[in-house]
Amino acid sequence: MIQTFNNTDHHTELNGTDRLIVRRGQAFTINLYLNSGSYQPGYSQLHITAETGPQPEEQYGTRAVLGLSDEIDDTRWSAAVSSPSGDTVCLSVCAAPDAPIGRYVLTLDGHIQFDFILLFNPWCPRDVVYMDCEEKLAEYVLAQDGIIFRGDVEYPVPLAWYFGQFEEGILDACLRILDMNPKHSRNPGKDCSGRRNVIYVTRVLSAMINSNDRDYGVLEGCWKDTFEGGVSPMSWRGSVQILRTWSSTSCLPVRYGQCWVFAAVACTVSRALGIPCRVVTNFYSAHDTNSNLVIERYLNEKGEIDTHIWTLTVMFICCRNYHCWVESWMTRPDLPPGFDGWQASDPTPQEKSEGVFCCGPVPLRAIKEGELTFKYDAPFVFAEVNADLVHILKYNDGSTRKIVNEQKVGQKISTKSVGRDAREDITHLYKYPEGSVEERQVFEKANHQSKLHQQQAKPGLQITIKLSTGIRKGCDFDVFAIVTNNTEEDKKCRLVFASRAVSYNGVIGRECGFKDLLNVELAPGGERKVPLRLNYSQYCNNLTEDNLIRLGALLIDYSTKEAVMAMRDIVLDDPEIKIRILGEPKEKRKLAAELTLQNPLPETLQGCCFTIEGANLTGGSSITEKLESPIEPGQEAKVKIYFTPTQSGLCKLVVDFDSDKLGHVRGYKNVIIGK
Repeated sequence: MIQTFNNTDHHTELNGTDRLIVRRGQAFTINLYLNSGSYQPGYSQLHITAETGPQPEEQYGTRAVLGLSDEIDDTRWSAAVSSPSGDTVCLSVCAAPDAPIGRYVLTLDGHIQFDFILLFNPWCPRDVVYMDCEEKLAEYVLAQDGIIFRGDVEYPVPLAWYFGQFEEGILDACLRILDMNPKHSRNPGKDCSGRRNVIYVTRVLSAMINSNDRDYGVLEGCWKDTFEGGVSPMSWRGSVQILRTWSSTSCLPVRYGQCWVFAAVACTVSRALGIPCRVVTNFYSAHDTNSNLVIERYLNEKGEIDTHIWTLTVMFICCRNYHCWVESWMTRPDLPPGFDGWQASDPTPQEKSEGVFCCGPVPLRAIKEGELTFKYDAPFVFAEVNADLVHILKYNDGSTRKIVNEQKVGQKISTKSVGRDAREDITHLYKYPEGSVEERQVFEKANHQSKLHQQQAKPGLQITIKLSTGIRKGCDFDVFAIVTNNTEEDKKCRLVFASRAVSYNGVIGRECGFKDLLNVELAPGGERKVPLRLNYSQYCNNLTEDNLIRLGALLIDYSTKEAVMAMRDIVLDDPEIKIRILGEPKEKRKLAAELTLQNPLPETLQGCCFTIEGANLTGGSSITEKLESPIEPGQEAKVKIYFTPTQSGLCKLVVDFDSDKLGHVRGYKNVIIGK
């Protein structure tokens, strides 16, 4: 008989106690009831095999044969009898700390069989995923919800996410992902053997979370304006529905995902398998596929991207407002000492690695030190945080001039803080401080010539963009270009001040406001503040669900043809969802969430509904309440949604409001559930 306390001892009780789920390098216990006779220490023997995969073999580590020892040896597969009492034997079994993870069959004396699931063990010092901090283990392995940061470098926006790695059916879906990967189809024995190696498993997950290789991957990406045949990536509140849908539809890719969704699902699967994992966001992230670490954008005199030159020279390169990937915690015995710890991997399909769409894992320290020969995909990740953004102005006469632009790639690299919802800035794990000796040494090692040749002298003309207060969706507001003449000469300039809707991945949309001043005169040391009005009536139908508007200001000196530019993105605030919990929050007691949102737009909202979801709160599913009437301008949308918590502790109720004009508005509330 399997003892239910095994799952508790192995930190898997949240998966349920109806089956044995254990971690490698740690013993578990089975009670055996003898039909005849009794156990005799030193005389009685027991032949035990543990097998995983369709072709288990000892040489591949997928089959272990063991007898009884005097005591458990946690460095290898071992078994021992503890507390024998007549016709009952308490058998302890320990899997090797480097055993392949997956489904196992344990056979005793050739006829008694037990099924169990073996996972990585970050609590075991001999496991390569060992993490020596209970607070971090609670966050990076056990936490079923978290925060992902989106928005803009100047205005990071927290997005609550329901990882749900312990919800019913999720672990089975995660194991199925491993079984569906093409390496398993080609050579199941070798693939199952490879599952002892967390580096191998992480690369498989990076490839299988996306479906670009037509390999039964989980998610299909879509970066268009419409999402026909699927749902908007903004509609997902967590990973549970995605993984359940994938598993229940014969592993057809779920439509659709974008970077934060790919990263969040990869985080769920990693935590489910026992790999400490977190989602990170890199603001102003580069995508460099020609490996020259330079992103070149050609503009005409109106500040517009020259589409012809763009097609010829920049078709392989882009720069995102932000990009999300995951970091997994592990040692790297395949690399020189000093490169253990957090490793970056990216399941969003961007470039192929070893023939498939995957990226990583690569040590963060390798990126920081410019070690671009280290596995895996170090040059690509290095470029995401260090590429140089260069704008080149193409004049009407055909001549070109490099534009001075202080915008930097790789800013405010962010993740959720341990035990708190606050943003933790981890840029220092990827980069040395700007301008430091160490930074220059890294650029020299990486042969980043553009960065090495940059001049530090300030331009004679300067331009910055400032915002007015109270910028929110539905209102009209002003933005300002501040132009300054730092020279001792009078300057006559042209100022182009433009705004366009933009998606988070840098795709430019329609115009939201434009101003072209042909005669801007600046005295020596002079400054001028130029406003640009953005009206809701103009930008309302141009916005994507990202709620982003990109501002660009270009200042051209007529006498010298010197050009300076500033860029800034605006995040338009959505209205707040007010969340009240009615009733005393206790385990298995019905509660109500009272949800309220005020329509901030000067037009009516149609098709309104609220949806809630949360680990240990909504039974692993979402609950939706539709509003019968439209919501007029200034009017409140208000509903009560009932739910019953299943576990005590700190939980996160994730809330979504959807309508035709506002799209998806997100909110969350932390709820402490008592016993």
